[in-house]
Amino acid sequence: MLAFLRKQLQDLLEQRAALKTELDAVLKAPTDEKRGLTDDEDKTFAEKRDGIKKVDADMAAIEQRIADLEDEEKRAAKADELRGKFSPEGPQPTGVKVVSEPETYRKGGKASYFRDLYRSQHVGDRGALERLQRNDQEVAAGLEKRAITTTDGSAGEFVPPLWMIDDYVALARAGRVVADQIAHQPLPPGTDTISLPKVVTGTATAEQASQNTAVQNTDATTGSVSASVATIAGQQVVPQQLIDQSPINMDQILLADLAADYATKLDVFCISNNAANKRGLLNVTGANAITYTDATPTVGEAYSKVGDGIQQIHTGRLLPPDKIFMHPRRWAWYTVSLDTQGRPLVVPVANMPANVLASMSDVVSEGFVGTLQGLPVYVDPNIPTNLGAGTNEDRIIPIRSTDVILFEGTPRAETFRETKADQLSVLLRFYNYAALHSERYPKSISIVSGTGLIAPVF
Repeated sequence: MLAFLRKQLQDLLEQRAALKTELDAVLKAPTDEKRGLTDDEDKTFAEKRDGIKKVDADMAAIEQRIADLEDEEKRAAKADELRGKFSPEGPQPTGVKVVSEPETYRKGGKASYFRDLYRSQHVGDRGALERLQRNDQEVAAGLEKRAITTTDGSAGEFVPPLWMIDDYVALARAGRVVADQIAHQPLPPGTDTISLPKVVTGTATAEQASQNTAVQNTDATTGSVSASVATIAGQQVVPQQLIDQSPINMDQILLADLAADYATKLDVFCISNNAANKRGLLNVTGANAITYTDATPTVGEAYSKVGDGIQQIHTGRLLPPDKIFMHPRRWAWYTVSLDTQGRPLVVPVANMPANVLASMSDVVSEGFVGTLQGLPVYVDPNIPTNLGAGTNEDRIIPIRSTDVILFEGTPRAETFRETKADQLSVLLRFYNYAALHSERYPKSISIVSGTGLIAPVF
């Protein structure tokens, strides 16, 4: 922001210098000292003089804005310093990176993204529109630094502020474990289907029968796999009074709630969706199916089934799996199981375990929890627990995650007042696009299922 204003100030200085040069030229034009300025010269002189006055006024306004922003920076830095100084635990990381140019929309700032979104679209507030456009530039620059790509919006939509996207990502990580652990690509603009080429049958070689005889000649055949773009959206109706009169910005509360639910829905989409060109992991055609049937299941038996799923990826894909997904209740079943001597089969890494079935890392509800057969284990509560004939089974998913690609866009927001005008309300809409390529290599996915994975007994 400060760089933008300083560039404006420099441009005005150059504009003023040019006007001053032209004004001096007018004054020096008469060669006869007895002759005054002509009417045209007098008019030009007045225009240049007024132009300089306007530039001076604009420069003064920008200089004041720069001074205000610099003061705001100093106050924010001082507040962070005091917050750490007087914290009972000592200085605490604030998560705020103090830079020379504060963002247009930031936590604790005066500008409200949703309020500006409404006022730019429905009131014609030019200042709000300029802030939104400046924010889009800031977001694009910020995402570029993070190696994330965003697509351009149309006239009626804007990208949420960078701090909102950071929060959205943080929330999404907590609620979309599987979606975050597969490969990611930015969603290309202007398409509703993403098709990737695939070699169906390859070439071949063979031993030559004898010298000067034909060598093996087998033509490869190719095809493609497609992923349809899905739209995940939500909306929230808020009273006009909240937008106009609220002393606090509702941006963080509203977006956090919408983003948290979006994260869950996207994760479920990646795990359980069952539609052509949109299949989640559990419904991939041709995936390795491992059935574990047992009325009295044990961790030891389940261990061998997971091993079967791993070896099927080795032999079918000819490359190793890299992760295992399961429901938190399944991992808990592992961690509480004992051997015949009453010793736990899964112990913390800190205990330097030997001859154990698996090892535990941090105790978390979602995310990385430990290792099993040399692979990292991630628990995700969005893995269903109502599967099977008894609607009480979950699934274990060994996978080569880099073979599954999630194409995801950047979330967008819009406001509408027409549909709710009769009750003085405004509709906020949040949405994003995503496409999942899960069937490029079906043999990269193993699904362990069956009565051995019914609800565990503790």
